[in-house]
Amino acid sequence: MDDILAGRNPVREALRAGRPLHKILMAFPLEGRAISEILALARSQGVPVQRVDRSVLDRVAGARHQGVVALAAARSYVELEDLLSLAREKGEPPFLIMLDQVEDPHNLGAILRSAEAAGAHGIIIPRRRTAGLTPAVARAAAGALEYLPVARVTNLSQAIVKLKKEGLWVIGAEGDGTKDAFTSDFTVPLVLVLGSEGRGLSSLVRSHCDFIVRLPMRGRINSLNVAAAATVLMYEVVRQRYCCQV
Repeated sequence: MDDILAGRNPVREALRAGRPLHKILMAFPLEGRAISEILALARSQGVPVQRVDRSVLDRVAGARHQGVVALAAARSYVELEDLLSLAREKGEPPFLIMLDQVEDPHNLGAILRSAEAAGAHGIIIPRRRTAGLTPAVARAAAGALEYLPVARVTNLSQAIVKLKKEGLWVIGAEGDGTKDAFTSDFTVPLVLVLGSEGRGLSSLVRSHCDFIVRLPMRGRINSLNVAAAATVLMYEVVRQRYCCQV
C-alpha cells in the first residue's frame, strides 16, 4: 500500500490502532472533534504534526484529504495462512471474503468496511486486475483497513484449492446462482467469492466453487452493486451464526 493516508477517519483510526506514522500534515485553520482527537493521539504517541497550506496536501494526496494527511509506514499484505490462523485464535469457523477482479476502489473500500463490521477474518484479492490497497480504498474503508487483514495471492483458483484442503466451503455469488442465499448454510467454515462489477465471477473461479448462491430480487432491477451484495451476504452469515443460536 502507498505510504500516504488521506482523510480524517483513516488517519484517526491509524492512530487508534497504533500504526507507525512518520508525520501528520494538517491544514490550518482546522477544528472539530475528529481533529482534536487526532491531535491528542498524535501528541500521546509522539507523532509530529505539521501545519501546512491546503495546496501542499493537494499535491501530496489529491483533493479529497479533508485537511489531514499522514505519512505512514507501508501497510503490508498478509499470507493466506494468516487469515486461517486468525480464525483459529478466535475459536471461530473461518469466514473469508474472496474478490475476483473487483477493480473499483470505492467498491473494495466499502466491502472492507462491511467485512470488518461483520466480523470476517480477512479478504483475499488477486495480484492482477484488481484494486489494490490505495489511499482511495483506505478512504472508502473508513478505518476498517487498520483492523482487517488482506491477503494478496497470485492465483485465486490455487488459493481456493488450499482453502478446500483446510475444510472451507467455497461459495460463489451470482445472479444466476442455483441456491437461494437465505436458505443456504453459512454456519460452516466458508469463503464467499464475489466477482467484478461488470463481468461477475470468471469462469475458472466459478468452476472451483462448491455452489453458487443468488440473492432474491423482488423489484425490476435484477442485480446489486458488488459492495451492496457483499454486505447483504456477509450479514446473512452474521444472522445465521450469531443471531439465530438456540
